Amino acid sequence: MYTANGQLNRNAMIKQYQPLVRRLAHHMMAKLPANIQVDDLIQVGLMGLSEALTRYEVVQGVQFETFATQRIRGAMLDELRDNDWMSRGTRKSQKEIEQALRRLEHQLGRPPLESEIASQLGLSLSDYQSLLGKVRGTQLIYLEDMTRGHDDEDSVLDRHVGVTDSDPVNMLQDQRLREALVAAIKNLPEREQFIMGMYYEKDMNLKEIALVLDITESRVCQLHSQSIARLRSKMRAH
Repeated sequence: MYTANGQLNRNAMIKQYQPLVRRLAHHMMAKLPANIQVDDLIQVGLMGLSEALTRYEVVQGVQFETFATQRIRGAMLDELRDNDWMSRGTRKSQKEIEQALRRLEHQLGRPPLESEIASQLGLSLSDYQSLLGKVRGTQLIYLEDMTRGHDDEDSVLDRHVGVTDSDPVNMLQDQRLREALVAAIKNLPEREQFIMGMYYEKDMNLKEIALVLDITESRVCQLHSQSIARLRSKMRAH
């Protein structure tokens, strides 16, 4: 959509890509606690879209939607970093779950069941599942762990198209990380593997996954949080 003088028509483009902003916001919500409002995330995403329209050049060799997706995600992440959305209690709960998972995997030699994790934490199964829902902000990499800078929220899962680092050491480290991550995902319980695949590979949101699996959206959220906690406990060495 261009104007008569060959420039991008900003108003038309913003209207066209508003659904993309909403989709990215709802997709990101699975990794954020309940106190984050999706409407706030959408507003920040629209600012990222506006910035993408200002900075985009056809000669960059990427489609506008790819470029805009990175800028929108980056804007949302910057907002979350600036406001330190994760409470101290949430961080503590996440780390306690990870520690329980590591202890149980070492003891059992297999991925522990939910009931076993709950028992390790001294909680009933329902209380543990409720905790998973509250700490839905669990991510494979915490925001403060990130070292690559802008637009890299999903970089470990290869969701961003970007310039490949030519440093052989970094490339080797990235390859090892990807291989370790793939192996860790394959070790997840079957249902959790399905959820991770639908969420990260097929780009489905929690509601869509719930319909496929015939479970509640809150249950999908719990299992997603647990899956990421399992992966974090496996990936600590990396």
